[in-house]
Amino acid sequence: MSDAASDPTNSEPDAPSTAGVAEPSEVATAPEAGPRQFRQHRFVPPPGGCEILVVRHGESEPMVEGRPLPLKDGHGDPALADEGLEQADRIADRIVASGERVAAIYVTTLCRTHQTAAPTATRLGIEPSVEPDLREVFLGEWEGGELRRRVIDADPIAVAMYQQGRWDVIPGAETEDALRARVRAGIDRIAAAHPDELVMVVVHGGVIGTIMNLATGSTGFAFTGADNASISHLVVTPDRWIVRCYNDTTHLRERFSTIDEPPPATGIRPSGITF
Repeated sequence: MSDAASDPTNSEPDAPSTAGVAEPSEVATAPEAGPRQFRQHRFVPPPGGCEILVVRHGESEPMVEGRPLPLKDGHGDPALADEGLEQADRIADRIVASGERVAAIYVTTLCRTHQTAAPTATRLGIEPSVEPDLREVFLGEWEGGELRRRVIDADPIAVAMYQQGRWDVIPGAETEDALRARVRAGIDRIAAAHPDELVMVVVHGGVIGTIMNLATGSTGFAFTGADNASISHLVVTPDRWIVRCYNDTTHLRERFSTIDEPPPATGIRPSGITF
């Protein structure tokens, strides 16, 4: 070893940080060990980055024809179905068993996110905070569960909505620009409050699709289909949003495909979409 390397008074500047790329030991061996070896490695969040576990709420109660779902501030506000309550427990099992160091839990103004977060919050001893800008997309005249019925009945407007990949095809619905702006603002606020921390955010399917579009530069409904109680992993930095995974459901089922799962015992559930 050289005198410079062993001299504690040596004032040469430190090597550039590898945070956000890999730990130095994972990249290459020391020169004394022979030719350097460059390995593949696990991702390391950049300094100041906020890791967000983006959780979709559990399955909510069905809309019965002729009986609209309750509203809160104009948004459909159903409670979780029994299946959704079980899914919430499975989320908690996954988070606790994995040893994730969750610094905070966020929910929206709608009760299904509160119910979904509750088991995890109780077991971790965290009081959830409300981020209103991450509430579900406003569906205008199709709130209260009407969207579900219109899709099942192949309403021409619902068909156009999917063809165009825009919620604002629905009469009176929130514009795409407004939705993207508030979702970005909500995520940015959370990330700014939790640098170098991991947080859990329980939100909605339309919001998850928007988050993924913002992070990847995608548009339309490419990511509108996150399963109830699924977990996606986002890293937010001052420069960019990084998607680590999308729609993880290993705490709900072992298989990727649901093609041969039996249909629900009650209610109507279409293929290819989730609400």
